Amino acid sequence: MLLAASTVHARKISSVIAGHGDKPAAGARAAEARTAAYLDRIADSPPRLRIFLQAMPKGADLHNHDGGANYAEDFLRWAAADGLCIATDSYRVVDPPCDAPDRIPAAGLEYDYPRYSRVIDAWSTRGFEAGVGDPRESGYDRFFATFAAFSRASRHNEGKAIAATREQAAADHVAYVELSNGARAAADLARQVGDMDPNDFAALQARLAPLLPNAVAISSADYDRYEAAAAEIDGCGRPAAKPACGVEIRYLYTALRTVPPAQVFAQLALGFALAEADPRFVGVNIAAPEHDPVAVRDYVLHMRMIAFLKARHPKVALSLHAGELTLGLVPPRDLSFHIRDAVEVAGARRIGHGIDISYETDATALLKKMARDRVAVEINLTSNAVILGVKGRAHPLSLYREAGVPVVLATDDEGVSRTDMTNEYVRAVTEQGLRYGDLKQIVRDGLQYSFLPGASLWQDRPGGATVAPCRVATSSACAEFLAANPKAAKQRQMEIDLEVFERIAR
Repeated sequence: MLLAASTVHARKISSVIAGHGDKPAAGARAAEARTAAYLDRIADSPPRLRIFLQAMPKGADLHNHDGGANYAEDFLRWAAADGLCIATDSYRVVDPPCDAPDRIPAAGLEYDYPRYSRVIDAWSTRGFEAGVGDPRESGYDRFFATFAAFSRASRHNEGKAIAATREQAAADHVAYVELSNGARAAADLARQVGDMDPNDFAALQARLAPLLPNAVAISSADYDRYEAAAAEIDGCGRPAAKPACGVEIRYLYTALRTVPPAQVFAQLALGFALAEADPRFVGVNIAAPEHDPVAVRDYVLHMRMIAFLKARHPKVALSLHAGELTLGLVPPRDLSFHIRDAVEVAGARRIGHGIDISYETDATALLKKMARDRVAVEINLTSNAVILGVKGRAHPLSLYREAGVPVVLATDDEGVSRTDMTNEYVRAVTEQGLRYGDLKQIVRDGLQYSFLPGASLWQDRPGGATVAPCRVATSSACAEFLAANPKAAKQRQMEIDLEVFERIAR
């Protein structure tokens, strides 16, 4: 376990889960109060906050992209091991030969610091938030350009990428990650639909239906290999296993919204089929630059596609990127409906980013609906600052919280943005004024609004009353309930980890 919580005696466990009448025992309440008071004392000291928040159990990272989660240094190391090259005119990874004009080997680049540094800058947004990025390039253009620059290095290194993501999560005491990703089988499906009418969903579905079982089988087999490679890297199942092995990763199949619309439908169809067939895939998403002209043109169509597929796969959960926009990036008209359509048309249970909420038509009514229906928002503070320039008081986090909309903190693309989950929590304190009770609620909400299967530990609001079988945490009824509900089991362990954390002397 991330905080060695397995050493905690069962009676101690029950004090935080059940207490007396579903209330934490007095000792647990006192420990929580001491922890909250300590954070208050150090809130204006980022170095002290970093130490404190690094150790805090953080529940879940529900918005984390495969590839973007990894650092440029990782990709450069993998490129060197694979004998790949760097194009000196663009600083992209390219195939050999490396002695061709405008190419150098990735191997040994650490001995040429000027070029090494330019590679790191080309593959990340390093320096942009500090105001030392390229003045000729916006943060959002640099951010989205990085993926094409390092993508060749990710090929055949998927297991290494998962291992690196899981290791970083363990370092930040994150217990569960929903990793956004795709599948190589989608490319063949996209070719099959060609130039079909993207508005004829029934015809597209009919063309794809006989092809989907094989595409699902290929995708599941791919992830079998990736996960086996990651487990081998981290030594999972062996006595010297790394802490990363205690981090659970599941996947959100993520379609790209910037390709021809019939191809988007093909990606989405595979995602829904995969989420139904493979329990590692817990939902479907859609991503890529929301301000891209194709994404803007087809946004309404994409939401209709998702609604069509959702009606045929009602149990598949949706977390959709929506509202990753701000005034000036697109015309005002394109700020007025993206979040609403993701919620009301497509049926999203979570929204990724949601930055333009205040520009939505009748934003107040939309916020009320999201609060009532418990549609959570994945908040990515560093990403929003780097890509959109939205931070501090301009960020809508406080608006969502005041409206009663559940929020979670997430990393987005922590490798590209040069951040980690601990830094997101530090920013939440220093820039957004959150305190320990707020952060603890966010930790709990991360697991509550995850797409882990099974019922919740909580009867209603996370941190409130537990479900009836776990009123006595050490009962056989609770043990049976936890065994049948992975979400509740993960939540129970998080409560144990939080109690251990709060009992640390400071």
